[in-house]
Amino acid sequence: MQLYSFFNSSTSYRVRIALALKWLSADYVGINLRAGQQRSDSHRELSPIGGVPVLVTEDGVTLTQSLAIIDYLDSTYEQQPLIPKELLLRARVLEVANLIGCDIHPINNVRILGYLKNTLGVSDEQKDAWYKHWVAEGLGALEVLLQRYGSSPYAFGETPTLADCCLVPQVANAERMGCDLSGYVRVMAVYRHC
Repeated sequence: MQLYSFFNSSTSYRVRIALALKWLSADYVGINLRAGQQRSDSHRELSPIGGVPVLVTEDGVTLTQSLAIIDYLDSTYEQQPLIPKELLLRARVLEVANLIGCDIHPINNVRILGYLKNTLGVSDEQKDAWYKHWVAEGLGALEVLLQRYGSSPYAFGETPTLADCCLVPQVANAERMGCDLSGYVRVMAVYRHC
């Protein structure tokens, strides 16, 4: 397998976590988002949106979007299941993964932050305020869900799931961006455990 990735991409980080948890390896192909390599014609052939991660399987199948990639890996390789089979638990894991993947991450990724700064001309202070606002909105909701659903070491139970694969990179980015995370007791407990 080949994984087209950027070291600081939270979506790529999700897939790298899933690969590690499943004891799978992939050849790493670096795509420097800061240098704009994702906009090259060759990368757009792999990822029409020009993003990472991109997984190319041993069979030559190309997949984009971290949640789809992790679902494929989970369905293909049985070891260390990340998406539960039990319907309610599955729905809750997907609820958390989608909260992070759809409500927090997209409005805080490099592409969006670059547009705010370079096209709309917002200042660095305004861009940082934007980031912190939306992270606080999302992590506040995540905290409520995790408090509601239990107190296990991982987001859901004694083993990591897709929810944890999504939570860790999002919190790591929030820390890197200087967000105040003191109000998210359960989120941070899961993060530290992971």
